[in-house]
Amino acid sequence: MKKVLIISTSLRNNSNSEILAKRFMDGATINNEVELISLKQKKINFCIGCLSCSNTHTCVIKDDTNEIVDKMEAADVIVWASPVYYYGMSGVMKTMIDRANPLYSRGYNFKEVYLLATATEDEAYTFDGIKKGIECWIDCLEGVTLKGMVFVGGVEKPKDILDNKKLEDAYLMGKNI
Repeated sequence: MKKVLIISTSLRNNSNSEILAKRFMDGATINNEVELISLKQKKINFCIGCLSCSNTHTCVIKDDTNEIVDKMEAADVIVWASPVYYYGMSGVMKTMIDRANPLYSRGYNFKEVYLLATATEDEAYTFDGIKKGIECWIDCLEGVTLKGMVFVGGVEKPKDILDNKKLEDAYLMGKNI
């Protein structure tokens, strides 16, 4: 049994990426301990680049991020779910990644990362930017690999994803952790 942390980064209610995350969670909960954190309603300030976390192992900014970073540290698996904005990750996802900087100095348990993403556009290149962004973060983490990805394009309005066959891909990916 693995400890799986799913971080949903859409700020929209009934978002397609959150529905995708919940479907992944349906599969993952069969054999694992799973927690889904939505960044909706969370107070997450920008990193100020002070690098105090390198010495103190925690961020000097007091908001919801420190609790999320603690959960990231304890997880065996991290799953990011994000809408694709301008061919990249959502702004709050990037901010959360920046604020997870204390993990570099204090360590982390997770060795596996998954990426779930949705977009209005459906071209093959639509996913390239967010994929590159998560790969760059993972490259900075020793021993961590990108284990799987599900991209669903062509979903614009909330709940457009509900009859998409890739929901089953997310379920099976979660089930096979």
